[in-house]
Amino acid sequence: MIDRSGEQHDVIRAEVRRLCDKYGNEYWRELEPNKYPEEFVSDLTKQGWLGALIPEEYGGGGLSLGGASVILEEISASGGNPSACHAQMYVMGTVLRHGSDEQKQKYLPQVADGRKRLQAFGVTEPEAGSNTTMIRTKAERDGDTYRINGQKIWTSRAEYSDLMVLLARTTPIDDVENRLVGLSVFLVEMRNDDGSLIDGLTINPIETMMNHSTTEVFFDDVEIPAESLIGVEGNGFRQILDGMNAERILIASECIGDGRFFLERASKYANERIVFDRPIGMNQGVQFPLAKAYIQVEAADLMRWKAADLFDSGQSCGAEANMSKLLASEASWAAGNAAVDTHGGFGFAAEYDVERKLRETRLYQVAPISNNMILAFVGQKCLNLPKSY
Repeated sequence: MIDRSGEQHDVIRAEVRRLCDKYGNEYWRELEPNKYPEEFVSDLTKQGWLGALIPEEYGGGGLSLGGASVILEEISASGGNPSACHAQMYVMGTVLRHGSDEQKQKYLPQVADGRKRLQAFGVTEPEAGSNTTMIRTKAERDGDTYRINGQKIWTSRAEYSDLMVLLARTTPIDDVENRLVGLSVFLVEMRNDDGSLIDGLTINPIETMMNHSTTEVFFDDVEIPAESLIGVEGNGFRQILDGMNAERILIASECIGDGRFFLERASKYANERIVFDRPIGMNQGVQFPLAKAYIQVEAADLMRWKAADLFDSGQSCGAEANMSKLLASEASWAAGNAAVDTHGGFGFAAEYDVERKLRETRLYQVAPISNNMILAFVGQKCLNLPKSY
């Protein structure tokens, strides 16, 4: 296991909470339904938290994934919505592990200090869904450039990003025997010097039930320099796997933070709300669901740390990363439901923030991967059961 004492997680929590307290739940409430938290993200960047995973030599914080997960957990626990910026952390791994020295020296310092935002992760497509190897967005080499054509969906925060990590086919799917082959990763500069989108790139926002700033992205003969290729051409699927495991662990930390937000709010209300001359928290019908959700959150937290420690020590963690995400998303949903029941009608009132956070945390049972897909993965990889999909 990793010795985490050197990262002073209590200090990280205190400093992140101090930043979050500047904004408060009123700030997030006023952003509904679809305004981007520009001030919060800028402040988070200026204080170095969004560059936490970037090595110090490039101007970042040099934290472990576990340390970064504490940042996102604390934003959630404060009542904030870390989905406004979390992609920069998990997308970063692909560049760090597989990018060239030139790419890292050029882009990482700019991402660390906020000159460029790396928020967009272009992987999912409308037809392929969770079957990533079936994507058809293609990148064709033409001398010193690649020409990209295709479509991505659920590419969150693309409207507020300068850079995109893009997965595309450099070998047509019909020309490969193994669908894992022929996929490549690119670091795409999405904007011109004046901030406008590069030629051929179109971004359309998608309205959702939570403020997630998600979009669909169209590539119509988009030309990018050949040096935009990350790592080895044709090996892109394997190169993004680390990023996907990091994503699951970080999402788990957000759900754990959500769970703690719900339990803190509900416990306070249950102690203060007097009905029939006694606090409602005395009633087992109120107390037991909260206690059970607390147990679920604590158990999910243990799996989060197991997964993060494996990731940070360079060990295989696919199963643990997936299990941490499943456990945490189910724990936060249980805590959210218990918080709504505890508050009664006020649980649906915007001013209490429970309904907003419930909408935000519900997403993570289906994204970035459905919990059913995780069960299929665990059945096959951990229990040696027949492949079910």
